[in-house]
Amino acid sequence: MIDRRTIWLGAAAIGAVAAMRWSSGDAAPAGKFEIEKSDEEWRRILTPAQFDILRKHGTERAGTSPLDKEYRPGIYRCAGCDLPLFSSETKFDSHTGWPSFWAPLDGAIATKQEGIQYFIPQTEVHCRRCGSHLGHVFKDGPLPTKLRYCMNGVALKFEPKTSAAKAGATEQATFAAGCFWHVEATFRKIPGVVGVTSGYSGGTKPDPTYQEVCSDKTGHAESVLVDFDPKQVSYEKLLDVFWSEHDPTQVNQQGPDVGTQYRSAIFYHGEAQKAAAIASKERLEKSHHYAKPIVTQILPAGQFYRAEDYHQRYFEKHPEMQLGHAEWPAGVQR
Repeated sequence: MIDRRTIWLGAAAIGAVAAMRWSSGDAAPAGKFEIEKSDEEWRRILTPAQFDILRKHGTERAGTSPLDKEYRPGIYRCAGCDLPLFSSETKFDSHTGWPSFWAPLDGAIATKQEGIQYFIPQTEVHCRRCGSHLGHVFKDGPLPTKLRYCMNGVALKFEPKTSAAKAGATEQATFAAGCFWHVEATFRKIPGVVGVTSGYSGGTKPDPTYQEVCSDKTGHAESVLVDFDPKQVSYEKLLDVFWSEHDPTQVNQQGPDVGTQYRSAIFYHGEAQKAAAIASKERLEKSHHYAKPIVTQILPAGQFYRAEDYHQRYFEKHPEMQLGHAEWPAGVQR
């Protein structure tokens, strides 16, 4: 099978892990934040570990937080005041043993210079609302910011996006339309889409890697999981975007990308989406827009497996690669 990503996906490894300082430190300065409490009040609502990190600037041992390997969609909140701080959309695996993000939510955090330690500039990150110490930020992260917000897991509370979905706030849609790089980028531009994840679906291999999917033996298709607000954008509108984003007449292929992992498919979540997908496909067929038959599969959504970090928001990290299908440089494998 053709593997279009062998060109330079072996990006340089993230630099050596910067040591976060271990210190009993001083408490956050008083009188500067919306939420102010005495040490005694903080001790009553925090665990001893949380108090040491949030209020005394301590640091948890690397590799001890389960949030380091947490990849579900959701929001990371301050363990002290519950302020939303980071989104799973900007989380990445820094291989440091601490939860890492390349950007916080707007207006969520503040920073303070702490000088140099081990020849590395120390910039503390704290919660904008309660002043709690969260971790540090370093200038060795991925694009688009090139920053690494290295956080203590104890300082954060994770809220899975499924909580919002159960409340009826969002719905999900899953599409396969060839290379998920461009499909993800396109859906992110749609108003009402609140999140897009590149991954693998439709196959039989649990937790597949990209290399395994490229073997054409897993049955998985490169797919995107779209979280959307139905009050802002309809599923029918997302179907229109899906059809316009690829050629649904190509069998197990999109342009130069060949293999079953590049097939066209709609994975429906519920009977309403199934009916809408079938009706949309029939309308397109009756329009005679294509001379060849439409081969798009319409199947029930099964387990969706999130793709590796380097595939997420790929064009934001590598804008030089954002070219149209017909514009890929000659001789370049994708």
